[in-house]
Amino acid sequence: KSNSFCTLLDRLMEFPKKHVLRVAVTGAAGQIGYALLPSIARGLMFGPEQKVELALLEVEPAQNALRGVAMELEDCAFPTLANVVCTADPRVAFANADVAVMCGAFPRKDGMERKDLLQMNAKIFSEQGKIIGEVASKHCRVVVVGNPANTNALLLALAADGSIDPRQVTALTRLDHNRAIALAGRKAGAPVKNAIIWGNHSGTQVPDVNSAVVADGAALREVAKADDYFDGEFIPEVQQRGAAIIKARGLSSAASAAKAIVDHVHDWILGTPEGTFVSMAVWSNGNPYGVPENLIYSFPVTCKDGQWTIVPGLTISEPIAKRMQATTAELEEERAQATA
Repeated sequence: KSNSFCTLLDRLMEFPKKHVLRVAVTGAAGQIGYALLPSIARGLMFGPEQKVELALLEVEPAQNALRGVAMELEDCAFPTLANVVCTADPRVAFANADVAVMCGAFPRKDGMERKDLLQMNAKIFSEQGKIIGEVASKHCRVVVVGNPANTNALLLALAADGSIDPRQVTALTRLDHNRAIALAGRKAGAPVKNAIIWGNHSGTQVPDVNSAVVADGAALREVAKADDYFDGEFIPEVQQRGAAIIKARGLSSAASAAKAIVDHVHDWILGTPEGTFVSMAVWSNGNPYGVPENLIYSFPVTCKDGQWTIVPGLTISEPIAKRMQATTAELEEERAQATA
């Protein structure tokens, strides 16, 4: 590609400064939506001065519940909430959207094969990706939350067919990242940053603390002196944390998922702090870690001005590399099954 074409592409991808940002949220009357929307409306996602319009999408049977959510948002009297739109029509929800948060997905039901779930969601996310490509703002940033999130995001990006750049479509692994730094921080007795989630948002995800540090910059492993824990039970503890919450609560994570979505979009648009990287599942093409192309894969990234960059040159231990191969294989299998 010529330099002038790349410059044009980057200019189209720039995230603009606007008086009111339009944020589309799908599955908006669900558990995560209910926890998420007040945080967006009160300015936690884009800052306390940025006004937002919420475009809330739900299936027809949930429209009454959605109207109740909208009434509550109005009753909060948030100064940064400019307007709320409720709709069952994706073209209305995604029209001119600056950000799209895709919480809605088809849930797995008893007796349903994983392949069936993948194909059902492939249909939904391909349709929505096509519509986003047609009616959303060309700079629209998309975060997919509904599972299987990585593969749903890939299918959405492909269906947009170049109308929005695949680098503008991401999947949420920030909840896994936040779980990892929280558990590591408990072990170290200090706040932790720069943990990594590699790969898929699933049981094969790879939590990696080999580059993690505590607040003063000292290596986490040196401070915590708990290598047996970090090389052993820590990994399944992060991988299975969502299941543990369902077992304890009878419901899946909502408040922590909402916080992670806010963190993900906030850092993507407003930037990561100097010296800090976070985990985002992003377009794998051109990555420096040998992950195959055409996947949405979780990497350590830094963000600035609405653009993410994969952090290069991090050391990957042999056990982590083996786990990365397994999560890559799962993502390739999901892609094959979803598109079969």
